[in-house]
Amino acid sequence: MTTLSTLDPRAPFVLATHELGRRPGSTQRVSLTVPAPADLGLGGVVGVPEGAGIELNLRLESVMEGVLVSGTVRAPYSGECVRCLEPVDGEVVAEVQELYVYPERADDPDTETDEEELRVEDDLIDLEQPVRDAVVLALPQSPVCRADCPGLCPDCGARLADDPGHAHDTTDPRWAALAGLFTDDTNETGSKRAGPEEKS
Repeated sequence: MTTLSTLDPRAPFVLATHELGRRPGSTQRVSLTVPAPADLGLGGVVGVPEGAGIELNLRLESVMEGVLVSGTVRAPYSGECVRCLEPVDGEVVAEVQELYVYPERADDPDTETDEEELRVEDDLIDLEQPVRDAVVLALPQSPVCRADCPGLCPDCGARLADDPGHAHDTTDPRWAALAGLFTDDTNETGSKRAGPEEKS
């Protein structure tokens, strides 16, 4: 029984594998650029801008179980420096390797399968989830504008890289009470020393 595919062959990440055939060992090279989907990143800190070009250089290989996809994913990313909040951008290169299982194998009761296993549907495969996973894992979790970024001034928020000598004359609040005690003690000492001089 043939299951109708739920995949749209016109979708950017959907590839046709009919040219590959089902001869184990046959291969097919695929190089294409697809627009980045929405929300491809790490919680708003850093990510691939929606619609940016993602370059895919892949090798499709027919195996007994299905189609093995391997290759590289290259994508631009942008975000904010976690220290000084300045814009940060760069490029991420990630490796991807995924097996797409033929539907008859996935439905075979004598074969152990994972519910999350990716499948070949009517000679089509959807690369979006593997590409998402590979890119997100490769993105910098704490992006910085430069390795030695000094960050922001904790008192006024000024960017310290713009003013290396930036400083504030402030007293640590933990020492403020002690400073007051020292001042009082000095005044008391002074008044005690003045007493005998007044008597003489």
